[in-house]
Amino acid sequence: MKRSIRAKLSSTISLIVLLTVAIISFLANFFINQEFTSYITRQQELKSQVIASSISGQYNNLTKQWNMEYIHAIGMFSLYEGYILKVYDAENRSLWDAQAHDMSLCKQIMDDISGRMKIKYPQIEGKFISTSHELLVGDKVIGSVGISYFGPFFLDENEFRFLDALNTILISVGAIAIALSILVGYALAKRISNPILNTVKATKQIADGNYEIRLDEGTNTKELDMLTASINHLAGSLQRMEKLRKQLTGDVAHELRTPISILQAHIEAMLEGVWQPTPDRLQSCYDETVRIGKLVSDLENLAKIEGDNMKLEKTEINLYELINKTIYNFENELKSKNLKARVTGPNITIHADQNRITQVLVNLLSNSIKYSVEEGNITFGTFETESSVGFLIRDHGIGIPREELPFIFERFYRADKSRNRLTGGSGIGLTIVKSIVEAHGGSVMVESIINEGSCFTVLLPKA
Repeated sequence: MKRSIRAKLSSTISLIVLLTVAIISFLANFFINQEFTSYITRQQELKSQVIASSISGQYNNLTKQWNMEYIHAIGMFSLYEGYILKVYDAENRSLWDAQAHDMSLCKQIMDDISGRMKIKYPQIEGKFISTSHELLVGDKVIGSVGISYFGPFFLDENEFRFLDALNTILISVGAIAIALSILVGYALAKRISNPILNTVKATKQIADGNYEIRLDEGTNTKELDMLTASINHLAGSLQRMEKLRKQLTGDVAHELRTPISILQAHIEAMLEGVWQPTPDRLQSCYDETVRIGKLVSDLENLAKIEGDNMKLEKTEINLYELINKTIYNFENELKSKNLKARVTGPNITIHADQNRITQVLVNLLSNSIKYSVEEGNITFGTFETESSVGFLIRDHGIGIPREELPFIFERFYRADKSRNRLTGGSGIGLTIVKSIVEAHGGSVMVESIINEGSCFTVLLPKA
Protein backbone atom coordinates (compact mmCIF):
# COMPACT_ATOMS: atom_id res chain seq x y z
CA MET A 1 0.00 0.00 0.00
CA LYS A 2 1.46 3.31 -1.11
CA ARG A 3 1.53 6.19 1.37
CA SER A 4 1.53 9.92 0.71
CA ILE A 5 4.66 11.99 1.20
CA ARG A 6 2.82 13.89 3.94
CA ALA A 7 2.18 10.67 5.88
CA LYS A 8 5.74 9.47 5.33
CA LEU A 9 7.27 12.76 6.47
CA SER A 10 5.02 12.98 9.52
CA SER A 11 5.72 9.40 10.57
CA THR A 12 9.45 9.74 9.88
CA ILE A 13 9.78 12.94 11.91
CA SER A 14 7.71 11.44 14.74
CA LEU A 15 9.82 8.27 14.71
CA ILE A 16 13.06 10.27 14.80
CA VAL A 17 11.80 12.40 17.71
CA LEU A 18 10.51 9.30 19.49
CA LEU A 19 13.87 7.57 19.18
CA THR A 20 15.69 10.74 20.21
CA VAL A 21 13.50 11.24 23.27
CA ALA A 22 13.75 7.55 24.17
CA ILE A 23 17.55 7.59 23.92
CA ILE A 24 17.82 10.85 25.88
CA SER A 25 15.37 9.58 28.54
CA PHE A 26 17.22 6.27 28.85
CA LEU A 27 20.63 7.91 29.12
CA ALA A 28 19.34 10.60 31.50
CA ASN A 29 17.68 7.97 33.70
CA PHE A 30 20.77 5.77 33.62
CA PHE A 31 23.27 8.50 34.50
CA ILE A 32 20.98 10.12 37.07
CA ASN A 33 20.51 6.76 38.78
CA GLN A 34 24.26 6.13 38.68
CA GLU A 35 25.02 9.52 40.21
CA PHE A 36 22.17 9.26 42.69
CA THR A 37 23.23 5.82 43.97
CA SER A 38 26.81 7.04 44.29
CA TYR A 39 25.52 10.01 46.24
CA ILE A 40 23.39 7.77 48.50
CA THR A 41 26.36 5.46 49.15
CA ARG A 42 28.49 8.41 50.21
CA GLN A 43 25.66 9.74 52.37
CA GLN A 44 25.28 6.38 54.10
CA GLU A 45 28.98 6.32 54.96
CA LEU A 46 28.70 9.89 56.25
CA LYS A 47 25.55 8.96 58.19
CA SER A 48 27.42 6.12 59.93
CA GLN A 49 30.14 8.54 60.99
CA VAL A 50 27.54 11.04 62.26
CA ILE A 51 25.81 8.29 64.30
CA ALA A 52 29.14 7.25 65.85
CA SER A 53 29.97 10.89 66.66
CA SER A 54 26.52 11.48 68.19
CA ILE A 55 26.81 8.42 70.45
CA SER A 56 30.35 9.44 71.49
CA GLY A 57 28.88 12.75 72.65
CA GLN A 58 26.67 10.94 75.15
CA TYR A 59 29.64 9.88 77.31
CA ASN A 60 30.49 12.00 80.33
CA ASN A 61 34.25 11.86 80.69
CA LEU A 62 34.14 13.21 84.25
CA THR A 63 31.62 10.77 85.68
CA LYS A 64 32.49 7.98 83.30
CA GLN A 65 28.76 7.53 82.65
CA TRP A 66 26.65 7.19 79.46
CA ASN A 67 23.47 9.11 78.83
CA MET A 68 21.39 6.04 78.02
CA GLU A 69 18.22 8.04 77.33
CA TYR A 70 19.84 9.87 74.42
CA ILE A 71 21.58 6.71 73.20
CA HIS A 72 18.16 5.05 73.10
CA ALA A 73 16.74 8.02 71.17
CA ILE A 74 19.62 7.94 68.71
CA GLY A 75 19.21 4.17 68.26
CA MET A 76 15.47 4.39 67.60
CA PHE A 77 15.78 7.35 65.26
CA SER A 78 18.50 5.47 63.34
CA LEU A 79 16.35 2.32 63.29
CA TYR A 80 13.48 4.14 61.57
CA GLU A 81 15.98 5.41 58.99
CA GLY A 82 17.16 1.84 58.30
CA TYR A 83 20.23 1.65 60.52
CA ILE A 84 20.34 -1.07 63.23
CA LEU A 85 22.74 -0.17 66.06
CA LYS A 86 24.64 -2.13 68.65
CA VAL A 87 26.50 0.07 71.15
CA TYR A 88 29.38 -1.26 73.28
CA ASP A 89 31.50 0.34 76.00
CA ALA A 90 35.30 0.21 76.29
CA GLU A 91 35.09 -3.25 77.90
CA ASN A 92 32.94 -4.45 74.97
CA ARG A 93 29.83 -4.71 77.15
CA SER A 94 26.55 -4.09 75.39
CA LEU A 95 25.04 -0.74 76.22
CA TRP A 96 22.15 -0.73 73.73
CA ASP A 97 21.05 -3.24 71.08
CA ALA A 98 18.22 -2.43 68.65
CA GLN A 99 17.40 -6.08 68.01
CA ALA A 100 17.37 -6.88 71.71
CA HIS A 101 15.19 -3.84 72.33
CA ASP A 102 12.56 -4.60 69.65
CA MET A 103 13.30 -7.59 67.43
CA SER A 104 9.94 -7.48 65.60
CA LEU A 105 10.35 -3.83 64.65
CA CYS A 106 13.90 -4.48 63.39
CA LYS A 107 12.69 -7.44 61.32
CA GLN A 108 9.81 -5.39 59.88
CA ILE A 109 12.12 -2.54 58.87
CA MET A 110 14.70 -4.95 57.42
CA ASP A 111 11.97 -6.77 55.42
CA ASP A 112 10.50 -3.49 54.14
CA ILE A 113 13.87 -2.21 52.96
CA SER A 114 14.83 -5.56 51.40
CA GLY A 115 11.47 -5.83 49.62
CA ARG A 116 11.60 -2.33 48.16
CA MET A 117 15.19 -2.73 46.99
CA LYS A 118 14.57 -6.13 45.39
CA ILE A 119 11.63 -4.68 43.48
CA LYS A 120 13.41 -1.51 42.34
CA TYR A 121 16.97 -2.84 42.03
CA PRO A 122 16.81 -6.63 41.56
CA GLN A 123 20.15 -6.59 39.75
CA ILE A 124 22.28 -5.50 42.72
CA GLU A 125 21.56 -8.63 44.85
CA GLY A 126 21.87 -6.58 48.06
CA LYS A 127 21.87 -7.75 51.65
CA PHE A 128 22.31 -6.32 55.15
CA ILE A 129 25.93 -5.61 56.00
CA SER A 130 27.54 -4.52 59.26
CA THR A 131 30.28 -1.99 59.91
CA SER A 132 32.01 -1.12 63.19
CA HIS A 133 33.07 2.36 64.29
CA GLU A 134 35.16 3.33 67.31
CA LEU A 135 33.64 5.76 69.81
CA LEU A 136 36.21 8.41 70.73
CA VAL A 137 36.54 11.26 73.19
CA GLY A 138 39.58 13.09 71.95
CA ASP A 139 42.08 10.34 71.24
CA LYS A 140 40.63 8.01 73.88
CA VAL A 141 38.55 5.00 72.77
CA ILE A 142 35.47 4.80 74.96
CA GLY A 143 33.64 2.08 73.07
CA SER A 144 32.33 1.05 69.66
CA VAL A 145 29.12 0.93 67.69
CA GLY A 146 28.07 -1.71 65.16
CA ILE A 147 25.86 -0.36 62.39
CA SER A 148 23.91 -2.70 60.10
CA TYR A 149 22.16 -1.50 56.93
CA PHE A 150 21.15 -2.77 53.52
CA GLY A 151 24.18 -2.70 51.20
CA PRO A 152 25.75 -1.68 48.98
CA PHE A 153 23.09 1.06 49.34
CA PHE A 154 19.39 1.49 50.03
CA LEU A 155 16.76 4.15 49.48
CA ASP A 156 14.06 5.25 51.81
CA GLU A 157 10.49 6.01 50.76
CA ASN A 158 11.16 9.70 50.12
CA GLU A 159 14.08 8.89 47.85
CA PHE A 160 11.98 6.35 45.94
CA ARG A 161 9.26 8.96 45.51
CA PHE A 162 11.89 11.39 44.18
CA LEU A 163 13.08 8.89 41.55
CA ASP A 164 9.49 8.01 40.60
CA ALA A 165 8.69 11.70 40.20
CA LEU A 166 11.81 12.16 38.08
CA ASN A 167 10.83 9.25 35.81
CA THR A 168 7.31 10.65 35.54
CA ILE A 169 8.74 14.01 34.48
CA LEU A 170 10.97 12.38 31.86
CA ILE A 171 8.05 10.36 30.48
CA SER A 172 5.82 13.45 30.43
CA VAL A 173 8.48 15.50 28.65
CA GLY A 174 8.90 12.69 26.13
CA ALA A 175 5.14 12.48 25.53
CA ILE A 176 4.90 16.25 25.07
CA ALA A 177 7.90 16.20 22.69
CA ILE A 178 6.33 13.41 20.64
CA ALA A 179 3.00 15.25 20.46
CA LEU A 180 4.74 18.45 19.38
CA SER A 181 6.85 16.53 16.84
CA ILE A 182 3.71 15.04 15.31
CA LEU A 183 2.15 18.50 15.00
CA VAL A 184 5.34 20.08 13.65
CA GLY A 185 5.95 17.10 11.35
CA TYR A 186 2.43 17.33 9.98
CA ALA A 187 2.75 21.08 9.40
CA LEU A 188 6.16 20.68 7.77
CA ALA A 189 4.99 17.76 5.65
CA LYS A 190 1.96 19.77 4.55
CA ARG A 191 4.16 22.73 3.66
CA ILE A 192 6.44 20.52 1.58
CA SER A 193 3.79 18.26 0.06
CA ASN A 194 1.37 21.00 -1.06
CA PRO A 195 3.76 22.43 -3.70
CA ILE A 196 4.53 18.87 -4.84
CA LEU A 197 0.81 18.07 -5.11
CA ASN A 198 0.30 21.30 -7.06
CA THR A 199 3.18 20.25 -9.32
CA VAL A 200 1.56 16.84 -9.87
CA LYS A 201 -1.74 18.49 -10.78
CA ALA A 202 0.07 20.88 -13.13
CA THR A 203 1.97 18.05 -14.87
CA LYS A 204 -1.32 16.19 -15.39
CA GLN A 205 -2.80 19.27 -17.00
CA ILE A 206 0.35 19.69 -19.12
CA ALA A 207 0.03 16.03 -20.17
CA ASP A 208 -3.58 16.76 -21.17
CA GLY A 209 -2.37 19.63 -23.40
CA ASN A 210 -2.82 22.66 -21.14
CA TYR A 211 0.55 24.33 -21.73
CA GLU A 212 -0.53 27.73 -20.39
CA ILE A 213 -0.55 26.64 -16.73
CA ARG A 214 2.16 28.13 -14.48
CA LEU A 215 3.08 27.46 -10.84
CA ASP A 216 3.93 29.98 -8.13
CA GLU A 217 7.65 29.73 -7.29
CA GLY A 218 7.43 31.49 -3.91
CA THR A 219 7.80 28.45 -1.61
CA ASN A 220 10.94 29.74 0.19
CA THR A 221 12.44 26.28 -0.35
CA LYS A 222 15.29 26.13 -2.83
CA GLU A 223 14.66 22.61 -4.15
CA LEU A 224 10.89 23.12 -4.47
CA ASP A 225 11.43 26.43 -6.26
CA MET A 226 13.83 24.66 -8.63
CA LEU A 227 11.21 21.96 -9.27
CA THR A 228 8.52 24.58 -9.87
CA ALA A 229 10.80 26.55 -12.19
CA SER A 230 11.55 23.36 -14.13
CA ILE A 231 7.85 22.59 -14.55
CA ASN A 232 7.17 26.16 -15.67
CA HIS A 233 10.08 25.96 -18.12
CA LEU A 234 8.77 22.62 -19.40
CA ALA A 235 5.29 24.06 -19.89
CA GLY A 236 6.74 27.09 -21.70
CA SER A 237 8.89 24.91 -23.94
CA LEU A 238 5.97 22.61 -24.78
CA GLN A 239 3.80 25.65 -25.46
CA ARG A 240 6.40 27.02 -27.86
CA MET A 241 6.85 23.61 -29.50
CA GLU A 242 3.11 23.21 -29.92
CA LYS A 243 2.95 26.65 -31.49
CA LEU A 244 5.84 25.78 -33.79
CA ARG A 245 4.26 22.43 -34.65
CA LYS A 246 1.04 24.12 -35.65
CA GLN A 247 3.03 26.71 -37.57
CA LEU A 248 4.96 23.94 -39.36
CA THR A 249 1.72 22.19 -40.24
CA GLY A 250 0.41 25.39 -41.78
CA ASP A 251 3.74 26.08 -43.50
CA VAL A 252 3.98 22.60 -45.00
CA ALA A 253 0.35 22.65 -46.09
CA HIS A 254 0.80 26.09 -47.65
CA GLU A 255 4.07 25.30 -49.36
CA LEU A 256 2.87 21.96 -50.69
CA ARG A 257 -0.46 23.38 -51.79
CA THR A 258 1.10 26.01 -54.07
CA PRO A 259 3.34 23.76 -56.21
CA ILE A 260 0.76 20.95 -56.23
CA SER A 261 -1.95 23.37 -57.36
CA ILE A 262 0.34 24.66 -60.10
CA LEU A 263 1.23 21.12 -61.20
CA GLN A 264 -2.41 20.06 -61.13
CA ALA A 265 -3.54 23.08 -63.17
CA HIS A 266 -0.74 22.71 -65.76
CA ILE A 267 -1.18 18.96 -66.22
CA GLU A 268 -4.97 19.25 -66.33
CA ALA A 269 -4.73 21.98 -69.00
CA MET A 270 -2.34 19.87 -71.08
CA LEU A 271 -4.51 16.74 -70.70
CA GLU A 272 -7.60 18.62 -71.86
CA GLY A 273 -5.71 20.11 -74.80
CA VAL A 274 -6.01 23.67 -73.55
CA TRP A 275 -2.19 23.95 -73.43
CA GLN A 276 0.42 22.29 -75.47
CA PRO A 277 3.17 20.46 -73.50
CA THR A 278 5.84 22.92 -74.53
CA PRO A 279 9.37 22.79 -72.99
CA ASP A 280 8.69 25.95 -70.99
CA ARG A 281 5.55 24.52 -69.45
CA LEU A 282 7.25 21.19 -68.72
CA GLN A 283 10.17 23.09 -67.15
CA SER A 284 7.71 24.95 -64.92
CA CYS A 285 6.23 21.64 -63.79
CA TYR A 286 9.73 20.31 -63.14
CA ASP A 287 10.63 23.35 -61.03
CA GLU A 288 7.59 22.78 -58.82
CA THR A 289 8.52 19.12 -58.28
CA VAL A 290 12.03 20.26 -57.29
CA ARG A 291 10.53 22.59 -54.68
CA ILE A 292 8.49 19.70 -53.27
CA GLY A 293 11.58 17.50 -53.26
CA LYS A 294 13.62 20.06 -51.30
CA LEU A 295 10.92 20.34 -48.66
CA VAL A 296 10.71 16.56 -48.31
CA SER A 297 14.52 16.38 -48.10
CA ASP A 298 14.54 18.93 -45.27
CA LEU A 299 11.92 16.93 -43.40
CA GLU A 300 13.89 13.70 -43.92
CA ASN A 301 17.06 15.31 -42.51
CA LEU A 302 15.14 16.46 -39.47
CA ALA A 303 13.64 12.98 -38.98
CA LYS A 304 17.12 11.39 -39.05
CA ILE A 305 18.41 13.78 -36.40
CA GLU A 306 15.37 13.40 -34.16
CA GLY A 307 15.48 9.64 -34.54
CA ASP A 308 19.10 9.43 -33.27
CA ASN A 309 20.15 7.93 -36.59
CA MET A 310 23.10 10.28 -36.99
CA LYS A 311 26.30 8.22 -36.85
CA LEU A 312 29.58 10.09 -36.88
CA GLU A 313 32.55 8.85 -38.89
CA LYS A 314 35.35 10.98 -37.48
CA THR A 315 38.61 11.60 -39.32
CA GLU A 316 41.34 14.23 -39.24
CA ILE A 317 40.18 17.08 -41.48
CA ASN A 318 41.71 20.44 -42.31
CA LEU A 319 39.12 22.97 -41.16
CA TYR A 320 40.71 25.88 -43.04
CA GLU A 321 40.66 23.99 -46.36
CA LEU A 322 37.12 22.69 -45.77
CA ILE A 323 35.81 26.24 -45.29
CA ASN A 324 37.54 27.40 -48.51
CA LYS A 325 36.03 24.46 -50.40
CA THR A 326 32.55 25.34 -49.11
CA ILE A 327 32.97 28.97 -50.19
CA TYR A 328 34.07 27.80 -53.64
CA ASN A 329 30.91 25.67 -53.97
CA PHE A 330 28.79 28.78 -53.29
CA GLU A 331 30.61 30.88 -55.87
CA ASN A 332 27.52 31.37 -58.04
CA GLU A 333 25.29 32.38 -55.11
CA LEU A 334 27.93 34.85 -53.91
CA LYS A 335 28.27 36.40 -57.37
CA SER A 336 24.51 36.75 -57.75
CA LYS A 337 24.49 39.20 -54.82
CA ASN A 338 27.99 40.62 -55.39
CA LEU A 339 29.15 39.24 -52.04
CA LYS A 340 32.75 38.64 -51.00
CA ALA A 341 33.69 35.76 -48.69
CA ARG A 342 37.09 35.18 -47.08
CA VAL A 343 38.77 33.07 -44.41
CA THR A 344 41.05 34.34 -41.63
CA GLY A 345 42.80 32.59 -38.77
CA PRO A 346 45.25 29.70 -38.38
CA ASN A 347 45.35 26.61 -40.58
CA ILE A 348 44.04 24.05 -38.07
CA THR A 349 42.81 20.44 -38.19
CA ILE A 350 39.95 18.84 -36.25
CA HIS A 351 38.88 15.27 -35.49
CA ALA A 352 35.29 15.21 -36.78
CA ASP A 353 32.87 13.83 -39.35
CA GLN A 354 33.75 15.70 -42.56
CA ASN A 355 30.33 15.31 -44.20
CA ARG A 356 28.51 16.57 -41.12
CA ILE A 357 30.83 19.54 -40.57
CA THR A 358 30.42 20.37 -44.28
CA GLN A 359 26.66 20.35 -43.72
CA VAL A 360 27.12 22.81 -40.85
CA LEU A 361 29.23 25.10 -43.04
CA VAL A 362 26.77 24.87 -45.93
CA ASN A 363 23.76 25.74 -43.74
CA LEU A 364 25.50 28.66 -42.04
CA LEU A 365 26.94 30.06 -45.28
CA SER A 366 23.59 29.63 -47.05
CA ASN A 367 21.86 31.63 -44.32
CA SER A 368 24.53 34.36 -44.42
CA ILE A 369 24.15 34.71 -48.19
CA LYS A 370 20.37 34.69 -47.96
CA TYR A 371 20.21 37.49 -45.39
CA SER A 372 23.21 39.59 -46.51
CA VAL A 373 22.69 42.84 -48.35
CA GLU A 374 24.03 43.37 -51.89
CA GLU A 375 27.80 43.88 -52.16
CA GLY A 376 28.35 42.87 -48.55
CA ASN A 377 31.10 40.81 -46.90
CA ILE A 378 31.05 37.39 -45.25
CA THR A 379 34.02 36.46 -43.07
CA PHE A 380 35.01 33.07 -41.71
CA GLY A 381 37.50 32.94 -38.85
CA THR A 382 39.23 29.88 -37.43
CA PHE A 383 40.65 29.79 -33.92
CA GLU A 384 42.11 27.39 -31.37
CA THR A 385 42.13 27.28 -27.54
CA GLU A 386 43.77 24.94 -25.08
CA SER A 387 40.88 22.44 -25.14
CA SER A 388 38.91 23.28 -28.27
CA VAL A 389 38.97 24.45 -31.87
CA GLY A 390 36.33 26.28 -33.78
CA PHE A 391 35.27 28.82 -36.34
CA LEU A 392 32.94 31.76 -36.70
CA ILE A 393 31.03 33.20 -39.63
CA ARG A 394 30.18 36.89 -39.64
CA ASP A 395 27.96 38.71 -42.14
CA HIS A 396 26.74 42.28 -42.54
CA GLY A 397 23.13 41.44 -43.27
CA ILE A 398 19.73 42.30 -41.89
CA GLY A 399 20.43 40.77 -38.45
CA ILE A 400 18.11 38.97 -36.05
CA PRO A 401 15.88 40.70 -33.47
CA ARG A 402 17.17 40.30 -29.89
CA GLU A 403 13.93 38.71 -28.71
CA GLU A 404 14.24 36.02 -31.43
CA LEU A 405 17.80 34.93 -30.57
CA PRO A 406 16.87 32.38 -27.84
CA PHE A 407 14.64 30.48 -30.28
CA ILE A 408 16.41 30.41 -33.63
CA PHE A 409 17.90 26.92 -33.06
CA GLU A 410 14.52 25.41 -32.22
CA ARG A 411 12.84 23.16 -34.75
CA PHE A 412 10.74 24.90 -37.39
CA TYR A 413 11.46 28.33 -35.96
CA ARG A 414 12.02 31.20 -38.38
CA ALA A 415 12.77 34.76 -37.41
CA ASP A 416 11.30 35.65 -40.80
CA LYS A 417 7.60 34.87 -40.29
CA SER A 418 6.95 34.97 -44.03
CA ARG A 419 5.90 31.63 -45.44
CA ASN A 420 7.90 32.13 -48.58
CA ARG A 421 10.52 29.36 -48.59
CA LEU A 422 12.63 31.38 -50.97
CA THR A 423 13.41 33.78 -48.11
CA GLY A 424 12.60 32.02 -44.87
CA GLY A 425 13.35 28.36 -45.54
CA SER A 426 11.65 25.64 -43.52
CA GLY A 427 13.26 26.62 -40.22
CA ILE A 428 15.19 23.34 -39.98
CA GLY A 429 18.69 24.37 -41.08
CA LEU A 430 19.88 25.87 -37.80
CA THR A 431 18.32 23.01 -35.82
CA ILE A 432 20.41 20.59 -37.89
CA VAL A 433 23.51 22.74 -37.28
CA LYS A 434 23.03 22.63 -33.52
CA SER A 435 22.34 18.89 -33.51
CA ILE A 436 25.48 18.08 -35.52
CA VAL A 437 27.70 20.33 -33.37
CA GLU A 438 26.32 18.90 -30.11
CA ALA A 439 26.72 15.35 -31.45
CA HIS A 440 30.45 16.19 -31.73
CA GLY A 441 30.42 17.38 -28.10
CA GLY A 442 30.57 21.05 -29.09
CA SER A 443 28.34 24.10 -28.92
CA VAL A 444 27.09 26.85 -31.20
CA MET A 445 26.34 30.46 -30.24
CA VAL A 446 24.98 33.50 -32.03
CA GLU A 447 25.27 37.27 -31.70
CA SER A 448 23.27 39.63 -33.85
CA ILE A 449 22.30 43.29 -34.21
CA ILE A 450 19.45 44.46 -36.42
CA ASN A 451 20.66 45.97 -39.72
CA GLU A 452 24.30 45.33 -38.75
CA GLY A 453 24.61 41.58 -39.18
CA SER A 454 25.03 38.30 -37.34
CA CYS A 455 27.92 36.19 -36.06
CA PHE A 456 27.64 32.42 -35.48
CA THR A 457 30.43 30.76 -33.44
CA VAL A 458 31.02 26.99 -33.43
CA LEU A 459 33.18 25.35 -30.72
CA LEU A 460 34.40 21.74 -31.08
CA PRO A 461 36.51 19.70 -28.64
CA LYS A 462 40.02 18.78 -29.76
CA ALA A 463 39.71 15.11 -28.83
